[in-house]
Formats: sequence, structure tokens, C-alpha cells
Amino acid sequence: MFLGLDVGTSGVKAVLEDETGALVASAGRPLSLSHPQPLWSEQNPDHWVEAVIGAVDDLAASHPRQMSAVRGIGLSGQMHGATLLGRDGRPLRPAILWNDGRSQAECAELEQRCPELHAIAGNLAMPGFTAPKLVWVAKHEPEIFADITKVLLPKAYVRYRLSGEMAEDMSDAAGTLWLDVGARRWSEKLLAATGLGLDHMPRLVEGNERSAVLSRALAQRWGMSGEVVIAGGAGDNAASAIGLGAITPGDAFLSLGTSGVLFRVTDRFAPAPEAAVHAFCHALGGLWHQMGVMLSAAASLSWLARILGAPEAALLAPLGGSVDRPSPVQFLPYLDGERTPHNDAHAAGALVGLRSAASRDDLVQAVLEGVAFASRDMLAALGQSAQAITELDLVGGGSRSSLWAQIMADVLGVTVHRVEEGEVGAAIGASRLGRLAATGEAPADVCRKPQRLQSFEPRGPQRAAYDGAYAQWRNLYPALKEKSP
Repeated sequence: MFLGLDVGTSGVKAVLEDETGALVASAGRPLSLSHPQPLWSEQNPDHWVEAVIGAVDDLAASHPRQMSAVRGIGLSGQMHGATLLGRDGRPLRPAILWNDGRSQAECAELEQRCPELHAIAGNLAMPGFTAPKLVWVAKHEPEIFADITKVLLPKAYVRYRLSGEMAEDMSDAAGTLWLDVGARRWSEKLLAATGLGLDHMPRLVEGNERSAVLSRALAQRWGMSGEVVIAGGAGDNAASAIGLGAITPGDAFLSLGTSGVLFRVTDRFAPAPEAAVHAFCHALGGLWHQMGVMLSAAASLSWLARILGAPEAALLAPLGGSVDRPSPVQFLPYLDGERTPHNDAHAAGALVGLRSAASRDDLVQAVLEGVAFASRDMLAALGQSAQAITELDLVGGGSRSSLWAQIMADVLGVTVHRVEEGEVGAAIGASRLGRLAATGEAPADVCRKPQRLQSFEPRGPQRAAYDGAYAQWRNLYPALKEKSP
């Protein structure tokens, strides 16, 4: 048996898989965000640990026999979060998360300090990444910066609390702006640009390598017998790729979680910073990936549900399984700024085209289409640097909606597949990395593609209508940016 743990932004997921790759059980615990100031987004790192332990407690209570046979654990986590530890190994402040936009000015400073940053890290300096956050801390909280002994990403902090070991995998480390992504090692030059050194970083491992062993106390608590290996694991999107069997160059998927991600596997380091595309290490040695990111995907629908005071399912139900034409209202999903292609932490969301006749259904459809249009922006950005993407697996919470899947197919002009267990893809991927670390099996034998449940083809008339709507939508961001204060 193998355990996968995914430390997300809105919650923790834990899954149990058996030796056949079948999902045996899953459990979860919610997490909350703190926004103490505009653009700020923080979490208490200890809440991640409490949620992980609580979720695994639930599995141990409901499936004690299976839990006793666990041999390997894999970790997945939200990327980029700056978890700053002092000499006692405890957090010095709340973690600054991936969707925090406070460090826009520090990004410019960082690129001035290290002109080679793009070539080494393969990415633009963006507020979501870890390094600019540390420049901000050094400037605004110098007493905390002076006390930092280690900087860990979210899942690395959970690993530390589960095992006492400080380690990080290549895929997550690539999202810090401190990794030489092509060489797969920490860059002393990039670290020096933020006032840090190699001693502030955890050791590096590949995602399918052994990184630690579960503490004896927790193994006993969960009824596990024998040594339980903890794998290097992966950042959430690379872990989702492992869960989807996306380990061959050209494999691609679209994740509609809190954020939205368009992910493509590559066999080489292929940076494209001019298009605000991320180029990261994959969770397996010898593989990399490109990634476009929007900051508010399924989060946009959640926002609308909160504003309207209705559950998301109740908003979607009246629209059925497909729509015949674009909504008369258009939506910019930049509720927390945007990365690909704009790299603008100050970008704002908008509903445009409102009339007295606009209905609730028009607004719901506009939100779904706005996220689809932003996904098309990412598809275009990735298309500038490699072969065209012709089909995508759809994962994340948004993958539950057949309506959204069909809108995606019509807007993107590619075949979209809903897949089995698409909502726990990152946790499944983490479990498989735990298995690889424990057994030494070949990745191709373990990281198999899930069953495709339903496929959605672009429909000719709707695709043509969306081409026109997308062209109009593309004008909104520059027009509103010019008018913003």
C-alpha cells in the first residue's frame, strides 16, 4: 500500500493506493487563507501539518488493515510558498503563498541584481515565486530575515514535521527562482541575489527518490509496520502529471483548481520567459515541463457563488451540459492578478457588457468562458515555443463540470478529456512517487494514464462564435489597464 498527501491551498487530500494502482480510500481536511492586507495571501504552516495528520488519522481509523501495509509516502504541495524557519526549526512568520502579490517591486529589483536570472531559472521574476518574497522580507521585516536559517516550501515543511529531514524535489525547487533548472542544482548566484546561501536551502532529490523515513511515533500512531519511505514528491502540477501518466514529451493537461494550469512535458529545459511561460523540472530525472498559469480558475466560480449566495452546483445546473452561443457578458478572471501571459500582480477582474436584461445564467456562463479564454491565452503562449497541443486531459475541481469541459473544447479548439479520479490527481501522483521510492520500479510501469471518462470535441459553429468573442475579450485587459489608477 502507498499513501499520497497533497498539501493544497484550500485543503489537504490524502489517498491510499494498492499495488495494482487502484484507489482504496481518500480523506481530506480544509485549510483557510489569511489576507491581512491587499495583495497579501498567507497561511500558518502548522495548519498544513495538523490537516495532514488529521486526514491520515481518518484513513487509519477507517482502513486500519490497509494502513498497516503502507510502504511508501509521497508528498505533493502548493508551490512557491515561503516558509521561513528560525534556529529552533519553527516558522518565524506565516508562510507567504503562491498567490501573494506584494513583491512586484522586488521582482524588478531581483532582475536588476541578477541579469542572468532568466537564463538560469528559465522564468521571469514574478511575485508568486519564492525569491522575490525573500527580497520583500529583507526590506520590510529585516529582523525576521536576519533570523532565517532555512527556507522551505509547503510540502518540504510537512516532510520535515513528518520525518525530521529537510529535503526538496527538483520540480518544486524549480519554482523558487533559486534553482539552475537546466543543471538541476541550487544556483549560488541566484541565492546571493536575495542575500541567501546554500546553507539556507534543503538538500535536493528527484521526485521518485527516497528523501526521508516517517518518524517512528507517527508510524505507530497510524499502525504502520516496518520502515515507511518518504519520496521526494513533487509540486502540485508535476504530481498531477505523474497521476495522469504524463511522463512522455508532448503529454499535456489542463488543471482547473483554485488556479488554472496548462502543463506540457518536455525532454529538455525549454524556457520561454518572454511569454510568461514557466519552465520547470519534472518530478522524474531527465524530464522538464512548460507551464502556463492563471491565478483564479475554479476560484473565479467560487467567488461568483459567494457573491450570489448560491452553491456552485446550483449556478451550473440551469445551463445544462452545453451552451449554443457565447454569453453577452464577458469576464476577466484576474481576481488576484495574473501570470501567463501578462505577469501583472495588479491586474483586476471585471464583468463587461452588463445590461438590465443580463441574467444570473449570463454571469455564470461569462465566468466559465472567461477562464476558458484565459486558458486560450496560455495555449497561445505555449504554442510559441514548441509543437501544437491537440488534446488535453482535464483535472481539478472544475473537471467535474461537463458544461465547462465542452466550453473549453469549443474555446480552445482541441479535444478535452475528463478522466477518472481527476479531482485527486496530485495526491494520486504523490502516492505513485512514494511507490517508486519504496520499490524502485520503473516509472513507466507505475505512472499509467487514467481511464478517460468522457471526451469533448470542438463544435464547428460554437468554435467560430468563440473565436469572435475571444478576439473581443482580448481587448479588455489593455483597455482596462490603461484606465486603472
